[in-house]
Amino acid sequence: MKRLLDCDTSDLRQMNKEQILQSLQASEGRVIVQEISLFHTDRQLLEPISDAEVACAFGADLILLNAFDCKKPVITGIDAPTQEVVHVLKKYIGRLVGINLEPLGNSQMISDFIPLSQGRIATLDNARKAKDLGIDYIVLTGNPGSGVDNDAIERSIREIHQDMEDMIIVAGKMHAAGSKTEAGENILTKEWVERFIQAGADIILIPAPGTVPGITQEYVHGMVTFVHEYGKMTMTAIGTSQESAEERTIEQIALMCKMTGTDIHHIGDAGLGGMVPESIMAYSKVIRGRRHTYLRMARSVNR
Repeated sequence: MKRLLDCDTSDLRQMNKEQILQSLQASEGRVIVQEISLFHTDRQLLEPISDAEVACAFGADLILLNAFDCKKPVITGIDAPTQEVVHVLKKYIGRLVGINLEPLGNSQMISDFIPLSQGRIATLDNARKAKDLGIDYIVLTGNPGSGVDNDAIERSIREIHQDMEDMIIVAGKMHAAGSKTEAGENILTKEWVERFIQAGADIILIPAPGTVPGITQEYVHGMVTFVHEYGKMTMTAIGTSQESAEERTIEQIALMCKMTGTDIHHIGDAGLGGMVPESIMAYSKVIRGRRHTYLRMARSVNR
């Protein structure tokens, strides 16, 4: 099995779920996921090029679409019929593409609740639609103010996994998502990790060290080790706007994540304009050096 680092578009097209997971694992903690914001469908970083194309040109290995509406599929910068928009994006970038879906819970809120469109909620119907549209993996998580809680995430994992065993499921929260009871170190516990895995999660999402109050390198390392004992993988995530911090901060977070033993590194979508290409490159150089950074950039597919 090729490492994802070495895969071309033709390799990815032939892989099934288990082969993709093996390819990720074989990359030994050197895979970068760049999240792309679709909250503002009227602007992109370098019009007319989509932000996802820019991210790949700067070294991203996987693309994660945030606020993608499965009932009204639109990707800023991709001019294509709704049913083809994901396939056209994948043709342009030659990467696997995932989306966030948000499980609605009953959290006691610490912030104002921000309602979701029906196409963004983590339902089985939306997961099926996502697959039909060409989505390769689903991240069950919550945006700020969504009130997503771990109980709702667990229910969504189980429902989607039971019906769609061939869909890669990533589960967890990057921040409190507005929940009063699941903030700081309470965002994720080993009990919830075990429940997520038993429900069918393939990859556990954990806040990156230094991104959430109380989330230290030691804390994340303990969680990563626990997940690995179950034979599953982890994705550490920057979901607290620090993706737009100074490059030295990005480099520090990247090195801490590497030392936790995580398998996949996520960079959020809250940069100026939704993404900071320089952050991808800075992060990439820390976890895999210049050679692989430039190789990933060179594998970017042009229009």
